Amino acid sequence: MFISGFGYILGETFKGLYRNRWMCITSTGVVAVTLLMLGLFMLVNLNVSHITETVKEQVEIVVYIDEDADQATLNQLRDKLGSHDQVSEVDYVSSDEHMSRLQRQLGGMLEGYDTNLENPLLASYEIRTVVPEAVVSLAEEFEEYPGVSAVFYGQGYVEDLFALTNVVQVIGLGLMAGLSITAVFLISHTIKLTVMMRKREITIMKYVGATNWFIRWPFILEGLLMGFVGSIVPIAILYYVYEAVIEWAVMSEFVFVSLLPLEMVIIELAIYLVPLGTALGILGSTFSMGRFLRV
Repeated sequence: MFISGFGYILGETFKGLYRNRWMCITSTGVVAVTLLMLGLFMLVNLNVSHITETVKEQVEIVVYIDEDADQATLNQLRDKLGSHDQVSEVDYVSSDEHMSRLQRQLGGMLEGYDTNLENPLLASYEIRTVVPEAVVSLAEEFEEYPGVSAVFYGQGYVEDLFALTNVVQVIGLGLMAGLSITAVFLISHTIKLTVMMRKREITIMKYVGATNWFIRWPFILEGLLMGFVGSIVPIAILYYVYEAVIEWAVMSEFVFVSLLPLEMVIIELAIYLVPLGTALGILGSTFSMGRFLRV
């Protein structure tokens, strides 16, 4: 009984898709276009978030060591910095290493510098924090430690960076939410037109004793298939678009921009878009039929 009932429902599903193929194609197209816009923005938002997080991870605190401090004070400073629960990594950089870095950065500009002169650069500790946003408060704390001459973390620029990334993330989430609501609205109303075209068929089935769920199932499966196909199409399009963007970025002057790998992005899009498209198709079919089942 179950098998025969399921076979009937499946048959009615494909019959309905064929009989109303142009409306179904339209509904699937609406799903695809809406999810394509959502997926495109997700793709951009994922990479913007990745780039901002990469920049955040490069933020560090440089604690310059007071050259007049005694060895006991320096040992205490090293232990306090290394054992701090908000510090993930501490690297000691000698004054000679600072001079070597400066020479590499300036190139020939220090060619005539007498290496026998006393090195004016201070040794330091380069510190990475567990949470990048904590650099400001930690820098203020480290300034008070004995044996510290000065603390640098990119004052002025770091605060602006964190504020900008927060604004970008809020705008991104807002636009994604808006596109999702738009998708629900468009898909629901498009599928509703499909159901309205079959109002007479639904009414007849009700009069001959068919239950609401028996009537609903073919429409639900139709919505499921339309939503599924409508989610696969934008993923395929975005695959080739993003692949072209990566190739262009590698061959252009934007090679320094670190984009997410193609496979990672497509998997991330599929995780969200396929269930979303399928769910929207099912919900659109279910909710759109409500008033037509009240006979």
